[in-house]
Amino acid sequence: MTDKADDIAALLSPTVAAMGLELLGIEYLPAPGGATLRLYIDVPAAEAATRMVGIEDCEAVSREVSAQLDVEDPISGNYTLEVSSPGIDRPLFGAAQFARFVGESAKVTLKLPQDGRRRLQGGILRVEGGTVVFALDGAEFAVPVANIDKARLVPDWVAQGLAPAQDKSGRDLRPGKQKKAAGKATRAHSTNKAATSGSSDAE
Repeated sequence: MTDKADDIAALLSPTVAAMGLELLGIEYLPAPGGATLRLYIDVPAAEAATRMVGIEDCEAVSREVSAQLDVEDPISGNYTLEVSSPGIDRPLFGAAQFARFVGESAKVTLKLPQDGRRRLQGGILRVEGGTVVFALDGAEFAVPVANIDKARLVPDWVAQGLAPAQDKSGRDLRPGKQKKAAGKATRAHSTNKAATSGSSDAE
């Protein structure tokens, strides 16, 4: 997250937590016509097996957060507020979230190039303090969390039952060789919000 997103996340996290949800992270995307403020929410990890974020959760968080942003006014000018569940290809924010998904694959964009790379995709091997170690091209590739611009999990579509298991010849190994349609797991609710321009809390 950017410094601006970090500040807004720190402001809104207690509000989301009070609703029995977790604020995973925020994307703040400024643009000439108005910024986009995108919040990703989820149920606490302890409840993940029995509960999922629904559209009602997104709508409720949007209402509460909108009211708080009206009072705190951290963004000058017009912006659009979006609240979404993480989805199957969930975004990752911070070392703790990478540690939670050790063993899975992630697609990462870096702020500054490392070894000539700005983008990479590899398995999450471990987290060491503020560094995430990936399996990349048969070797380990360590990236400071502070240098990660964006990161998302890469879903295992076969494990999800959304892609066919195949043998070495490419034959579908599932009974009946029938494909399942891939469903979209993300729910979102968007609200257009115009903050007071000329606020004393300028960016």
